[in-house]
Amino acid sequence: MNSRLLTIAPSPHIHQEQSVKKIMFGVILAMMPALLMSAYTFGFSALYVSAVAVVSCIAVEYLIQKYLLKQIPDITDGSAIITGLLLAFNVPSNLPWYIIVIGSIVAIGIGKMSFGGLGGNPFNPALVGRVFLLISFPVQMTSWPTANTAFFDLDGTTGATILGTLKEGMLQGENLNIIMQNAPDYMSMFLGLHAGSLGEVSAIALLLGMLYMLYKNIITWHTPVSMLVSVAFFGGILWLVAPEQYPNPVFHLLTGGVMLGAIFMATDYVTSPVTHKGQLIFGVGIGLITILIRCFGSYPEGVSFAILIMNAFVPMIDKYVKPHRFGEVKRKAVKI
Repeated sequence: MNSRLLTIAPSPHIHQEQSVKKIMFGVILAMMPALLMSAYTFGFSALYVSAVAVVSCIAVEYLIQKYLLKQIPDITDGSAIITGLLLAFNVPSNLPWYIIVIGSIVAIGIGKMSFGGLGGNPFNPALVGRVFLLISFPVQMTSWPTANTAFFDLDGTTGATILGTLKEGMLQGENLNIIMQNAPDYMSMFLGLHAGSLGEVSAIALLLGMLYMLYKNIITWHTPVSMLVSVAFFGGILWLVAPEQYPNPVFHLLTGGVMLGAIFMATDYVTSPVTHKGQLIFGVGIGLITILIRCFGSYPEGVSFAILIMNAFVPMIDKYVKPHRFGEVKRKAVKI
């Protein structure tokens, strides 16, 4: 055996300049284009909702660590800030402050700290909070301010998202082409000039964040690309089979939380597979479930549910999709 294959040395064997804090604040920086675009689209209310969510998430984590877990509070790693921003990105910009606080308590208290804190939660905390609010406050969570409202108008004019309009119209038997005539054009969807959750509307802002995280090696391409490709693939199949009933794949990619989910939530280190092959499977599963919910379920959107469902499969994916150990000899079955 060549002795150069293995070098014995004291740990740590691998050293990088990355740290949890640097990674977290890198993600926060990557979210700034989407936050700024939401402020342009929905006005001051987008910044207000984001601030309430971030402050309440930090406060809940501090209080739980100090008074329930009896730990020295550590809220400077940036993880609570990310949870707060992601929770804000998944709600309407006119959501009342007390509902945001309830969502923060559920996201941090149940989705994160009940499992021991950072690194122990099996489900994305922000999505746990978002789904809880969607079930508990369906009216407030589906009243969407229209784009380009007055900057300091905290209420604004509300209307349905294009996904909601599409789902309602299809259930009533309306023609898809007629429904799509009232939909925003693809350029408006790409830029973010339409109704929706405050952080999901601008595809270009989210893509800029993804490019930054790829450049900084915060994430890899496997999960976001596989999810986006699978959404386009499965949505495209349905569109080719029945174009009068199902929208084209570009529509699926630019509407709802597909971009936000693929870039910032499915790539969460704690709740996603550790191997590249596992991440590809994870992303494809999210894309497939998203299309199934959108096209055959009762909800117009399915990204949040799809990610949470696939979060539950991550331990199994990691168990069965893993690299061979160093020095492991592959054994071939011997026929007798």
